[in-house]
Amino acid sequence: MTAGRALGLLAIVATIAVACTPAPASGKTAALTIFGAASLKDALAALVPAYHAAVPGATLTVATDSSATLRTQIEQGAPADVFLSADRTNPRTLVDAGLTDGPAVDFAGNTLTVIVPTDNPAGIESPADLARPGIKIVAAGDDVPIATYTDQAIARLAALPGYPAGFARSCTANIVSREQNVNAVVAKIELGEGDAAIVYITDARASTAVAAVAIPDAANVAAAYAGVVVAASTNHDQAHAFLDWLAGPAGASILARFGFVPPP
Repeated sequence: MTAGRALGLLAIVATIAVACTPAPASGKTAALTIFGAASLKDALAALVPAYHAAVPGATLTVATDSSATLRTQIEQGAPADVFLSADRTNPRTLVDAGLTDGPAVDFAGNTLTVIVPTDNPAGIESPADLARPGIKIVAAGDDVPIATYTDQAIARLAALPGYPAGFARSCTANIVSREQNVNAVVAKIELGEGDAAIVYITDARASTAVAAVAIPDAANVAAAYAGVVVAASTNHDQAHAFLDWLAGPAGASILARFGFVPPP
């Protein structure tokens, strides 16, 4: 290859690299505060440095908790630029209240699984065992997205052949605690303070102290993750640039490493 052709190829590569780098419409960078669902904690730890590399000068600060808690904090005026929820309901609530800059953007999906401590002292072999007398189930608070998805999965399981009458009622009776977010649910199972819980499959993959018991495909639930730019943000252009990046190929490839799938 001649020197001229080599320089021309380098120029093309450089042009493509620049074109693929997200840049805020204003041409400047800013410090953004990201409120993210608890189940995104590990993924966000990888997404932040990747975005810093893609957008030199950008600064992201992340806070994670249950989606409902974060949504309430935004409603009460907490300073956030982007809200990433483990459902569509909480972002939609903010959109309907006029507290966002633009509509919600779907950026990821997830599915559910039962988790048990690695030694599985209760001998849980299928979701049907969740209804056995004496099983200690750890759940999340009613307003946490994983609780809604769990209720849907339990209802679907109850309709499957072979599941006992009153399955859903028995599962509810076996709940021994309700936690603030899904990370706290997983922690309880890791510590052996419960026999089982239903969480996102990404949570099961991230922990070495739990084992997964599959939920049949016919009863599993597709969780949709959506994000919004907060209206009170003073960095709308930069916040939209981050959300677009997250929902695009670069963000999706990183999320996939943690078990997330495209939005349902």
